[in-house]
Amino acid sequence: MTPTPNWDGEYGTTRTELHRVAAHVLARRRFALTGRFGLRVTPGGFGTPLFGDDEVVRIDGDCLLRERRVDDRAVTATHPLDGATLREVAAFADVELDADFKAGNDTPALGDPDARLRVDGASVAILGDWYGRGAQAVDESVAGLGDAADAAVAQIWPEHFDLGTDVAVGSGRANLGVSPGDAVSAEPYLYVGPWSADRPGDAAYWNASFGALATWSEVPDADAAAAFFARGLGYLAGA
Repeated sequence: MTPTPNWDGEYGTTRTELHRVAAHVLARRRFALTGRFGLRVTPGGFGTPLFGDDEVVRIDGDCLLRERRVDDRAVTATHPLDGATLREVAAFADVELDADFKAGNDTPALGDPDARLRVDGASVAILGDWYGRGAQAVDESVAGLGDAADAAVAQIWPEHFDLGTDVAVGSGRANLGVSPGDAVSAEPYLYVGPWSADRPGDAAYWNASFGALATWSEVPDADAAAAFFARGLGYLAGA
């Protein structure tokens, strides 16, 4: 059985550092070339989709990887995150930190770009597994709704660092999301957030101000995650 991480300890520190890297390196790099900043779940972590001249910037473990085409060759360069500064990591990805950038009103502060990052590889693995588990469940939920879902593209929003989409269900829409933890809950969680104030079905399911959430300890695998989403969507569809 996997031991429960210390969500407020090493994991929490790593999550906070990765949020800064996501917003001020990955999202900035994609935005500078395309005007878009959404990120995706990638093997072992998260990163950009393919953009620009066949480029991907992503995090796997405690390393930043930059995959791109150079002189008609596909090459991969890596840069360690733990112990590096945000300025060093940004330079590696050709990002200018002095440029104005916001991915929304809650974009994390740049902070001290010359402070050493503290990134624990085991914590990155937990975060990457959580994103992967949640992404699979989101995909299954959208597929289960069919074309009527009119689903938005699921992506990691660098402002809040959660993987999210929204779907049509019943007479309205709802957000489906995967958070690695935040001010609401230090423990990672899934959520269903109806756009309306309606909370049909079992009142105990709707346990958050924005709708419903289920934490990491309550969702041991992708099947349990999909069941959590399906329950909420079922209530909303029957309203």
